Amino acid sequence: MILADKIIDLRKKNGWSQEELAEKLQVTRQSISKWEGAQSTPDLNKILAMSQLFGVTTDYLLKDEQGEPEYVTTEDEITPRKVSMEEANTYLSVTERTGKWLALGVAMCICSPICLILLAGAADTGTVSEGAAAGIGLAVLLLLVAAAVALFIYIGMKRKPYEYLESEVIETAYGVSGMLREKQERYRATYMRHLVIGVCLCILSVVPLALGALMEYTSASIWATVGVGALLLMVAVGIYMIIRGATPWSAMQKLLEEGEYTRQNKTGKNKRLSAIGTAYWMTATAVFLAWSFISNDWNRTWIIWPVAGVLYPALMGLLGAFRRDQ
Repeated sequence: MILADKIIDLRKKNGWSQEELAEKLQVTRQSISKWEGAQSTPDLNKILAMSQLFGVTTDYLLKDEQGEPEYVTTEDEITPRKVSMEEANTYLSVTERTGKWLALGVAMCICSPICLILLAGAADTGTVSEGAAAGIGLAVLLLLVAAAVALFIYIGMKRKPYEYLESEVIETAYGVSGMLREKQERYRATYMRHLVIGVCLCILSVVPLALGALMEYTSASIWATVGVGALLLMVAVGIYMIIRGATPWSAMQKLLEEGEYTRQNKTGKNKRLSAIGTAYWMTATAVFLAWSFISNDWNRTWIIWPVAGVLYPALMGLLGAFRRDQ
């Protein structure tokens, strides 16, 4: 591996853009671009600066025959955990198999109140008794949630040996990075297709609710309830598509230490942001279920999810800005 490729590899593993690396080395972005394009070579002072910045030896940077990073050992340094080709392939395989079950479990949770909502609407029209509607609806809801929780436990057990990929600094064996980038390029179109379809379904899910509300003025009130059920079903399918598409992509990003899984995001305050995000969505779920069961007004409590979705990026943006100012 030549110096140009090493600079690219180390820069991406640290999650830096060319502009950010240029700022740290006090050079122009054009200089970084020329170094990475093998159009010019940094002088000795910049080689030493990059050695300290990336935490690797100068021998690794200067010797083309050294394909694997040789990290500088200090008291405060965390030695990267080695990931072999076999381990990387096994992780990708496990993630691919469990990804569909994760997507199904989340979709089941979203769909769990549909039966209760529809039966409650039917009870309002006198088609079924309120007792039967509540009993059957709650039974279906609890069965779906229980099945989803069982899937989540199974997935957690299968993925537990690879939890370190989210929190520990890693170093992939020779050839793994190239294999992953090749897989990424082949999978990119599939990932984008799932993402676009999923997002569009979530956006369009409001349409049946609006149509149901419109029909309520001209027909039986059951149409508004059907609209809510259709909304939840479309959201469930949309989220299923997003998770199915994003899971393999996320797995590759973890192994490449890209996106949300850069080395900076695995330590310190960035880890706390992840914990805050988890607590946020668990709180939103608890509020949704508590409000829905107490008020039994499932036709309106769904509004929690779009509101939570809008507030989440604002909250994380504010926390991120606060973290940078510290």
